Amino acid sequence: MSRYNRRIKLRNDSEQYRTVLEDRGVKGIIQYATPEKVAYEDEVYDSIDYISYTWKYGDMYWRLSTRFFGDPQYWYVIAAFNEKPTESHNKVGDVLKIPTSLADALQVVRE
Repeated sequence: MSRYNRRIKLRNDSEQYRTVLEDRGVKGIIQYATPEKVAYEDEVYDSIDYISYTWKYGDMYWRLSTRFFGDPQYWYVIAAFNEKPTESHNKVGDVLKIPTSLADALQVVRE
């Protein structure tokens, strides 16, 4: 399953991009909405066991999800637990929290 299946799509036909759209010969473009940042209380983090992982050059959430959960589709769990919705919010050397129990983490993330 693609990581974008649940993302909201928006049509951008903003006046700001009129020249670009005209140059491309289109009336608008479809873009994905930026996911909203989900912040959890400290008690939520304390209730879920996690390991620390140091972000490295070339890391991607889906790759970490595959490595730690056995499935790339749970990338958003890592993003949510670290309050960083996309990979571009991470810098090399950042320490991420990777939940050790996917089942426990999903209960929190899906609430």
